[in-house]
Amino acid sequence: MSLISSPDESNTQIDGTPQQVFSSFLHLPRNIYLLLFFTLGKGFQLTIATLTVNYYAYSLGYHPDFIGLFSAMPALGALASAIPIGMLADRVGRKPVLIISALLTPAFLAAIALGTSAPWLLICSFIQGFVSSAYWVSNLPLLTTNTTEKQRVGVFALNSFLLLGIGSLGNLLGGAIPEFVAGILHVSAASTVPLRWGVLTAALFTLVFGLPLWLLRDDRRTKQTDAQNTPSSPIPVQGQDPLPPAPVDELPTTLSEQTPEKFPLALFAQLLGSDLLFTTGEGSVVALIQLYFVLRFHLLPGQLGIIFTISGFIGGIFALTAPLFTKRWGKLRIITTVMYLSAPLMILTGFAPVLPLAVGGEYTRSFMRTLIEPVYAAFEMEQVTDRYRGLLAGCYSVTWSIGYSIGPSIAGWLQTHVNLSTAFLFGAACLVASATMLLSFFSKKKVSRAV
Repeated sequence: MSLISSPDESNTQIDGTPQQVFSSFLHLPRNIYLLLFFTLGKGFQLTIATLTVNYYAYSLGYHPDFIGLFSAMPALGALASAIPIGMLADRVGRKPVLIISALLTPAFLAAIALGTSAPWLLICSFIQGFVSSAYWVSNLPLLTTNTTEKQRVGVFALNSFLLLGIGSLGNLLGGAIPEFVAGILHVSAASTVPLRWGVLTAALFTLVFGLPLWLLRDDRRTKQTDAQNTPSSPIPVQGQDPLPPAPVDELPTTLSEQTPEKFPLALFAQLLGSDLLFTTGEGSVVALIQLYFVLRFHLLPGQLGIIFTISGFIGGIFALTAPLFTKRWGKLRIITTVMYLSAPLMILTGFAPVLPLAVGGEYTRSFMRTLIEPVYAAFEMEQVTDRYRGLLAGCYSVTWSIGYSIGPSIAGWLQTHVNLSTAFLFGAACLVASATMLLSFFSKKKVSRAV
């Protein structure tokens, strides 16, 4: 039974007109508001840390080769931990795993801010990525479990807006804090102490915004209670469909307990294979887009900050329109359409002769990307039962880590040995291949079910 079926929680559907979409955000389960509040703090933590951590390492006198290794440590930590933590969350519950992450992530960020030696920085950065991966493998399954199919895209859109849109304002805050501290101490904002306060502020956001997570209604305990209060379901007769078609997250828990579920290996391979191509294509462009603008158009850091703050904030607002597009075209269609359209926009950005055209291409691609972020998340979570959602989220974290390692590496080689624009061709090809794989795997499944 779905968690939202209790009397004190609403079944409001997030679709219809823009006014209905907005008003429906006011009538959601309490768990959703607690998770979204933490996402807001996570968005600020990510952007502030991204802006200040590497600058802090540079202020200590470390060279770019070390900083590159230092920057890779969180992704390597997430790569090592995503699947084990996802499996742990499926077994012991996602609330305790998420709370532990909300406590340990700021602890190791603070350890980075207070450390100076190279081994200490590398170890703390690795562990910080290790424990922070619990957010990525717990948040989406919790949002999925606490929403109906009609609510899901709207809630995921709001989650993306808070993480990417409002969170992007952390770029401005991350630059203002060192300036403020430097003014008080009468030192340069690029010196160690002001930048240290920037990293500590990032840690503080995660800690403070994570405290309300203690009030979450535990997903495992709620399911057990719902199962006890649910009238005994008839045992399915062999050869008959046990239940009428319904979202997988609303199937009775008692049924899954009585009938062992076979691990969907082929489904995982289809989902993760297409996602690996997608993240590789995105990583080849997104991870190096700022460097591209610097090398191609000779922009200064301040100009870059303004460009990408605007991109992130407006893109986050654009994500809120996802339920309207999904209602009209469906999840799979909007996902693959955006991927196909993003490919020529990548090429436009990479080959644009003037800055306004390149910025316009990147803005359009970025807005469309944020549009499908919540739709893609809802689509992937709905393909498996709740039993495997934590594991699937962990696997997606792995494909993200691999894609954002392979993609930038290939793109960097292409930009060095061929030209700056070739990396955008590679990214576009990956997106086209990913969309084609999704259609070949899942559009046929949809037809077969309809039949």
